[in-house]
Amino acid sequence: MGPRQKAPAHRRRAGGAALTFTDFIAIDWSGQAVERPAGLAVAHVGTGTGAPRLIDRRWSRADIAEWLGELADTGTRALIGLDLSPAFPFDDEGAYFPGWEASPPDAPALWALVDQLSADDPHLAASSFVAHPHARRHFRQRGDCGDLFPAGRGRFRVCEHGQEAMRLSPYSCFNLVGASQVGKSSLTGMRVLHRLRGRIGMWPFDPLPATGPVLVEIYTSLAARLAGMRKGISKIRDAATLDAMLAAFGSDAHAPLPRYDDHATDAMLSAAWLRSAAASPALWRPSRLTPALARTEGWTFGVP
Repeated sequence: MGPRQKAPAHRRRAGGAALTFTDFIAIDWSGQAVERPAGLAVAHVGTGTGAPRLIDRRWSRADIAEWLGELADTGTRALIGLDLSPAFPFDDEGAYFPGWEASPPDAPALWALVDQLSADDPHLAASSFVAHPHARRHFRQRGDCGDLFPAGRGRFRVCEHGQEAMRLSPYSCFNLVGASQVGKSSLTGMRVLHRLRGRIGMWPFDPLPATGPVLVEIYTSLAARLAGMRKGISKIRDAATLDAMLAAFGSDAHAPLPRYDDHATDAMLSAAWLRSAAASPALWRPSRLTPALARTEGWTFGVP
């Protein structure tokens, strides 16, 4: 692979060679402020019908950032799904943080700001960002609901309204309370995305390139729902259920795992789904994805 280059500024149409991938990787993320969160899981599958395999190791977020950077250097044509929200709502208020003059204009600038204000936090955590006197006003934290966190469930991105239309259950990225909150994962993910900037692009913030790897946002519950799992049940904790779900995406049965937990099975099923969905032009051209949203909020791959 040649010298590292930033993704080109122009936007290609999704089609032809741009939709052809050789490898599919799904990463179940974690915002836990420890070095090696138990919730980090990485699964990989190639083309054909072979089953995904779990890359079983005690990952840290820094490990994953380094591993993805090395993958980019090889030029591998991989579609890589990250189970996190890469940006905050913007479209509803015209800003990520209304009233804060340092509110970034787009997602890459947001990633840089989160990383800058969290520079002293170990393990790529982002505790310092949500403690910042301006930022904290927008977040719902345990024992501290910011005065700019709106009544109800909080602010949502446009694609999260699309998730609701698919009968999924999105949470506001500004909510940092509860077992289902996604804000901490999003913030720690932004620090990793900042480190990967210029080495590997993320759709739709970057145009879909014809070669090399591509990052996309995924929602692991979406893969489970599309595989036939009924609403209210989205977790797979046994071999037979995992094989049944994998078969829905044309995958062979998997090799037995040393353990069956939500994180491992979510990553494996999502990798199989990415393989089945990657060549669909419609998924790369969501009807509500505007150029402004592509710069600011991004989009969940698979939400039409």
